[in-house]
Amino acid sequence: MTDRFNPWPAGDWRRLLAEAVTDSATLEDVLRLDPADAPSADAERQFPVRVPRDFLSRIRPGSDDDPLLLQIRPTSSEDLPASGYTVDPVGELRSPPADGVLQKYRGRALLLVTSACAVHCRYCFRRHFPYDDHMVAGAVWDAAIDRISGDPELSEVILSGGDPLMVPDDRLSRLARKIAAIPHVRRLRIHTRLPIVLPERVDEALVEWVSSLAVPLIMVVHANHPREMDGDVRRALGVLRDTGVTLFNQAVLLRGVNDSAEILSGLSEALISSGVTPYYLHLLDRVHGAAHFEVPEAEALEIVAKLRERLPGYLVPRLVREVAGAASKIPVELRE
Repeated sequence: MTDRFNPWPAGDWRRLLAEAVTDSATLEDVLRLDPADAPSADAERQFPVRVPRDFLSRIRPGSDDDPLLLQIRPTSSEDLPASGYTVDPVGELRSPPADGVLQKYRGRALLLVTSACAVHCRYCFRRHFPYDDHMVAGAVWDAAIDRISGDPELSEVILSGGDPLMVPDDRLSRLARKIAAIPHVRRLRIHTRLPIVLPERVDEALVEWVSSLAVPLIMVVHANHPREMDGDVRRALGVLRDTGVTLFNQAVLLRGVNDSAEILSGLSEALISSGVTPYYLHLLDRVHGAAHFEVPEAEALEIVAKLRERLPGYLVPRLVREVAGAASKIPVELRE
């Protein structure tokens, strides 16, 4: 491993996580925001603020319409009713997790390993998910392992949450190794935002166990805007790439954040230069409280068409939507 991509010392991320901003008053003070644009107290009660200071440092102070700020600041728009928006936008509660295992697609199982996230994104499709009713942890993971072991059709296991990298490495590595030891599991996938919002999470302890897994590891990170990709984030992604992790990105198309071909082009360029393949661009999941972020399908298609004019095909993410009960994510494409 080159000096450039040395990981951070083990455990530093936990100290930094403890210093995260967890209330709007501090958020406004740190970023010198206009008091006249005070956020919604109701929205904050329903879905609390949480954002690492590393991510805050990328937000322009005094800019109430900063695209990174819009992702993490509660607003009164979250209180407005909107037709078609629900607390369960992708239908996960119609077939709730059993032993923490959610099976939506053939051959793949998703394991909810934690309810915690390093950042609370205001558009999160699980912002109302009743984790207390469906979470498993610790020894109860054994039931999830037994369920996965007993289904030979499962070739890929996805660790999700919350954010699985919020789990300490001693516990997470034990879980990953148990899954990797199941003969019919060919791949392990982790969906995480931590390398983007708290790059120090890519530390020596994480690298040690990731490097020794018996199956290929795919990590799907989540960046929505090119300004999220600062030097530390690029370093973290370089560390992961050096360990042999396959890196993809999934973004959400968000009004006021990345709803232009210019911004998404910049994001794709920043990702590929860090060894990350742009993978999915999601239409907004219609979760209650996030309607103000929606970009209509017709406009989304126009944006992607402009992206294709700017970029080679491998840098254009697939525009998709998630439909409850569907056998896979649904590509959104121009109709002839």
